[in-house]
Amino acid sequence: MASRLPGRRPTVPALLQMLSASAGPRLALAFADAGLDGIRPAQSLVLMGLIDGGCHASDLATRLGVSRQAVAQAVTALERHEYVSREPDPDDARAKRIHLTGRGRSALRVMRANALAIEDEWREVLGEQRLAGFGDTLDVLLQNARHSRLSAPPD
Repeated sequence: MASRLPGRRPTVPALLQMLSASAGPRLALAFADAGLDGIRPAQSLVLMGLIDGGCHASDLATRLGVSRQAVAQAVTALERHEYVSREPDPDDARAKRIHLTGRGRSALRVMRANALAIEDEWREVLGEQRLAGFGDTLDVLLQNARHSRLSAPPD
């Protein structure tokens, strides 16, 4: 259980952050067991942003809702360990598109297997109906967050 001040429950966003952070060490171990070195769980978010195909770093940052600087740092580290590659954009010689490599796709398979195992554990704790409701609630919150981000004034 999360540590808390007497009589105070952490906020729901704090609980979600703690729950998410608790999966990091397990994912790191799954990567190591699969022989996938040089990737941190936090960088794996970038791989998820490339599932639907290659794109520019700025588009990837928008897809993920993170800064361009965060994407640039993660892509540099992932490229160094051959999880992604930067290829010339066929439509714009000045630009590069970021693509998954075979190693990146392997990392995605490990991530999915790990996530499904966690989901199975949550199903045991919550039951099918509560887990489905939790997933539905998270979908609504994510849609709202995306809408809010898109309608927010520029920095």
